[in-house]
Amino acid sequence: MKRNYKALVLLLLLAFASCSFTTKTFSDPDKDKLLVQVITFVLQQGHFDPIAMDDEFSKELFSNFLESLDPTKRYFYESDYKDFEKFKTTIDDQLKVSDITFFNITHERLMQRISEAKGIYREVLSEPFDYSKEEVFDTDYENSAFAKNKKELKERWKQQLKFSALSYYDDIYTEEKQKKEKDASYVMKTESQIEKEAREATLKSMDIFFNDNLEDFKREDWFATYIDAIVGEFDPHTYYLAPKNKEDFDERMSGKLEGIGAQLQKRMDYIKIIGLISGGPAWRSKELEVEDVILKVKQENEEFPVDIVGMRINDAIKYIKGPKDTKVTLTIKKVDGTIKDVTLVRDVIEINETYAKASVVKKDGVKFGVINLPSFYVDFEDYKKLNAAADVKRQIENLKAEGMEGLILDLRDNGGGSLPTVVDMAGLFIKDGPIVQVRSTGEPKEVLRDRDKSITWDGPLVILVNELSASASEIMAAAMQDYKRAIIIGSKQTYGKGTVQNVLNLNNLVRNNASGDLGALALTTQKYYRISGGSVQLEGVKSDVKVPDKFSFIEVGEKDKSNALPWDEIDSADYATWDNYFDYEETIKKSNERMTKNKQLKLIEDNAKWVKSQIDETVYPLNYSKYKEKLTLNDEESKRFDEMTKYQTNLTFESPAYEKELFNDDITSLKEKRDRWHLTLSQDVYIEEALNVLQDLKISYNIKKIATVKE
Repeated sequence: MKRNYKALVLLLLLAFASCSFTTKTFSDPDKDKLLVQVITFVLQQGHFDPIAMDDEFSKELFSNFLESLDPTKRYFYESDYKDFEKFKTTIDDQLKVSDITFFNITHERLMQRISEAKGIYREVLSEPFDYSKEEVFDTDYENSAFAKNKKELKERWKQQLKFSALSYYDDIYTEEKQKKEKDASYVMKTESQIEKEAREATLKSMDIFFNDNLEDFKREDWFATYIDAIVGEFDPHTYYLAPKNKEDFDERMSGKLEGIGAQLQKRMDYIKIIGLISGGPAWRSKELEVEDVILKVKQENEEFPVDIVGMRINDAIKYIKGPKDTKVTLTIKKVDGTIKDVTLVRDVIEINETYAKASVVKKDGVKFGVINLPSFYVDFEDYKKLNAAADVKRQIENLKAEGMEGLILDLRDNGGGSLPTVVDMAGLFIKDGPIVQVRSTGEPKEVLRDRDKSITWDGPLVILVNELSASASEIMAAAMQDYKRAIIIGSKQTYGKGTVQNVLNLNNLVRNNASGDLGALALTTQKYYRISGGSVQLEGVKSDVKVPDKFSFIEVGEKDKSNALPWDEIDSADYATWDNYFDYEETIKKSNERMTKNKQLKLIEDNAKWVKSQIDETVYPLNYSKYKEKLTLNDEESKRFDEMTKYQTNLTFESPAYEKELFNDDITSLKEKRDRWHLTLSQDVYIEEALNVLQDLKISYNIKKIATVKE
């Protein structure tokens, strides 16, 4: 969410101008020192809640930075850690004088250990693995110690490489068995041949990781990691965009992406899917979900996949992305622990697939509307040209033309977006009044209001949310809940992100900059509050009707971040609740009663608990028989929940009339995308209950003539 960018830059420029600084042409170390100076200044002067850069800060940064360098503890020795430890309480002192000694020492040692690791993994993979041996591999790196000597480190590498090769071994062995089942005369490869092939595939994957990825990772890239660790100590949503990452960010905002249509994030040593773009190959496949982990990537013209565990996210994306119409096979670890291969055909992803879309459904002779909004998007260069509020308004008008008598606004998985957009959108459903309160450090609160007295929709309204509904989604849900304008159905609470960020181009803060591109900083500058006074920070928005979903027991929210800003509250704004409903509380009561008896939701809750138990498991057998037994057991246990995917309502969803007309000249597969979406809606227990709630509201509510809409 962006706001007051120019004012913030001006304030920082004026403050920074008073600092003594001589510009010149910089070598890399001098540029690094300049970056530290600019970053620390901006954090202290511009962050909403700047923390003291003291010994405690230094200790946290020390631990987190080392974890980012060696998350699996397969490079550094215990002796390295002890060498670094003398800086544990002095990094803050270094930063205050733009000293980068700590970084230089850790970087130099890491380069040495990475070079040594090449010899270790090649030595390990030169000898056969014994898969009959009773061994286990523990992935709880956080609670493991650094290796004391080379023998210990080699054993750690051996376990990791054996576990990686075991996956290849199983793939080859399973393929051989299938060939034998199809053709009895087929001569299967021997176990030793399979073991050798699996080891060679692992070696190839490791060579690619070290030679193609780590070799390309320059000093400036490692330094960007250090800067990101520094700024990340302030809060989870303040982060550094190095020049290369800023270019990628700008490309994503350009309107078109070529690939599989998945949003990825590096978490510890793994690449996780954190979002799917509607209409993209990943979304169309129905086989990928948020929180799935990508383990390997295989191109259509290659025999073996590349293991991307531990790989930098930018390097992993290079393997996953690719030209339109090319195939890529991803080895996925599902949230329930099962592993499967998913083959996708890459495509050009149109960003307009993430815009608001609408559907019509008839229930018991009454027409209702559904609007899905993936994000609160906006064109910051031209607000009138593109913003989510205007699009939702148009969709409401289209649904009204269809005879809609109740509306569902689906904000599930909506991570937020523009602050002005959500204020305008909330105004579509009330006459006028406050929508959200915003506060900057040391400044009086600002109440953002809807000043347009027209109402686009004054009929029954339900808003769907889940644990991934964040930021602007939470503002929308909170405002409608405080006004008692809508009934909120969803998870126990939403994500809990109650902060506002600005993206600052750091080059704008240095006059006569001759040091090269300094990148950008996403900086938390404000907190927002409900009109009732409370923050959604950490606590999120608590649904009126609470229902379980697949994320119910997984740590995905703001409350699970170690350095999240605290919850607080301010005075409430002056507002009056919506007075058109007389059965608000009774409707919520009826819905909760239905939900407690719903078998599909009980199955979803049981699945969520099972998924959590799988995530908590960190020890895996390296004995092939037990490894295979565990895989089979997981597959069998997961079948208990197959009924979840077979759930079907008796509801039929259709596109509005205006959209049906577009199908005649369809060159973008719009009809196919909408058919897929409508099928998903017909299998959605949450949509089904939202319609029940709308029906309850409708019973005692007669839609009045809608006020004239001001353009």
